[in-house]
Amino acid sequence: MNSAPAIPPARVLVIDDEVQIRRFLDISLRTQGYAVAQAATAADGLRQLAEDGADLVVLDIGLPDMEGHEVLAELRQWSLVPVIMLSVRAGEAEKVRALDNGANDYVTKPFGTRELMARVRALLRSRSTDSEGQVPVFDDGHLHIDLARRAVRVDGDGIALTRKEYALLALLLRNYGRVVTQPQILQEIWGPTHRHDTHYLRILVGRLRHKLGDSALQSRYVFTEPGVGLRFAGN
Repeated sequence: MNSAPAIPPARVLVIDDEVQIRRFLDISLRTQGYAVAQAATAADGLRQLAEDGADLVVLDIGLPDMEGHEVLAELRQWSLVPVIMLSVRAGEAEKVRALDNGANDYVTKPFGTRELMARVRALLRSRSTDSEGQVPVFDDGHLHIDLARRAVRVDGDGIALTRKEYALLALLLRNYGRVVTQPQILQEIWGPTHRHDTHYLRILVGRLRHKLGDSALQSRYVFTEPGVGLRFAGN
């Protein structure tokens, strides 16, 4: 009788510039049965995540080429992979900033192996089974969006989006087919003090639709749910 196919181990990407920390985490995680990838810089870590994916990311705040908070903001534009932040900074404000920016957990250096492994197991257990860590790509032959590579093309031609236009498009695509409410969009793109500034959103949506060749009257991609929010879908 044929045996069931082996389930590949969960893949953990460690992004930390300290060699000793990377080696320590590599040994500890592999001992627990995880597959481990390492990156010493933010650029290499983001590249590996985009190309190879990961089930969980362990991210140091103090990286040489980019602060960990910036890395987190960057990857959250196209991935919902669970992230544990590492830092020698133990202040409450630092932890709150990381969690508010999308980190799933925060561990202060030095840390105990058993505690970190317990946090890793908890995040992997709670992770949704709908492949939420995968990078969304949309292509209907007319519009191509690759969030990992920050590439948006219309009929093969690349189009230039502003930071906020791209952030809105990424947010909608990550929630493909689902309505994203106006307050949620405003908070994620402009911050919590702008949850009622809907005129900002109207202007931004108009610019994005124009660049995508879309129209509010005959929506093809960005649909308005009156009084509620926006939804992205191929039509």
